[in-house]
Amino acid sequence: MAKFDAKSFNEKAFGAYMSAIPNVKLNKLRESRAVLSDPRLADTFKNQSQTGTVYAKIPYFGRIGGNAQNYDGVSNLNPERTTTYEQGVFTYGRMMGWTEADFSYDVTGGVDFMANVRDQIMSYWNEVDQDVILSILKGIFAMSATGTGAIKTANKAFVDAHTFDISASTENKKTDDTMLVGATTLNSAIQKACGDNKQKFSLVVCHSTVATNLENLNLLAYLKYTDSEGVQRDLNMGTWNGRLVIIDDSMPVEVKNVGATGGDVSLYTTYILGEGAIGFEDVGAKVPYEMVRDAKTKGGEDTLISRKRNAVSVAGISYLRASQATNSPTNAELENGLNWSLIDSETGAIPHKAIPIARIISRG
Repeated sequence: MAKFDAKSFNEKAFGAYMSAIPNVKLNKLRESRAVLSDPRLADTFKNQSQTGTVYAKIPYFGRIGGNAQNYDGVSNLNPERTTTYEQGVFTYGRMMGWTEADFSYDVTGGVDFMANVRDQIMSYWNEVDQDVILSILKGIFAMSATGTGAIKTANKAFVDAHTFDISASTENKKTDDTMLVGATTLNSAIQKACGDNKQKFSLVVCHSTVATNLENLNLLAYLKYTDSEGVQRDLNMGTWNGRLVIIDDSMPVEVKNVGATGGDVSLYTTYILGEGAIGFEDVGAKVPYEMVRDAKTKGGEDTLISRKRNAVSVAGISYLRASQATNSPTNAELENGLNWSLIDSETGAIPHKAIPIARIISRG
C-alpha cells in the first residue's frame, strides 16, 4: 500500500485495507443473527435509480393465517387475503477526523502517529455503530405515547409485554437478590415478550454490573478471539443460556429514589434481541477516507477524515421520521419515541409477539 501521508495517500487502497481488517464485534453480532444484512436496504439505498436516498417506505409482508377449511368435495373454499404493511427505514451518516502534526514525527525520531490512528479506526466505528443501535432500542421502548387510537394502544402493549421489570419485585422476596438478574430471568423475560417464539432470541446486551452478577452465579462464560498472529485474546463478550452477551457500560442506568427506607438505587436496562431484529447495511459515502494536508498550521499537519453511512431496519417496527431536523438522525433523535411505531395497516398493527426485541430492568 502507498505510504500513509497526504502526498501519496490512496483512498481506494486504504479503503480496501480497512475492509480486510476483521471486524470482530460486527462478525459476532452477525453470528448471533440478531444483526443481519437486509437486501431490501441495499436495493433501496444503493440502487442509483432509486430517488429515496436517506429515508424510504418499503413493503413488509405479513404472515399468512386463517383456519384450514374442510376439503370434502362439497364445501366451497373461502380464501383469506394476506396483509402487506409499509415499513419506514432510514440511513444515518457519521464522520470524524484525526489530525497529527509533522513536528510530532520530527521530535520522536520518526514515530508514525497516523499509523496509530489507522490501527484504531475499525474499533472506533464499532463503538459508534453500537451507540446508534442502543439509541434505536431506547427510542423503541419510548414509543408508548406514539400514535392515536388503536396504534397507540398497540405501541403501549408492545412496550409493556416486552419489558420484564424485576427492579421492584416483592414476590417471595427474602433478600435484595430477587431484584437482580438470576438463573430464570432471561428465560422469563423472553417468554413474556414472545411466548412460544422465545427461541428466536439470540443476543443480550448488558452493563458490566449485570454481567458481574451473572459471573458470580456462574451463568456467564466469556469468549476468546485468536488474532492473525495466533495470539488468543479475551473478548468483552460471553454467553448466557446459550445467547451471545455483549457487555457495554453505555447501557442505560437510571438512578431512582425508592423512598426513605431504600434511598437511591440504580436500575440497569438489559436488551435482548432475536434473529433479524436489526437490519444493517453499509451503503457507503462518496469519499469514505481522505487525507487533508495543511502546510501552514503548526509547521504542517495531516488530517485523516473518515465518513460512514449505514441503512437500518427494525423487525416489525417502522421509523417515522416525525422529529428529525436533517437528512441524518442524531442519536438523540433516534431515542425519541415519537419517531417509532409498530408497523400497521388498515387491519391493525403487526402482532407484537412477532418482534424479537425485549428488555430487562433490574438492580444489577
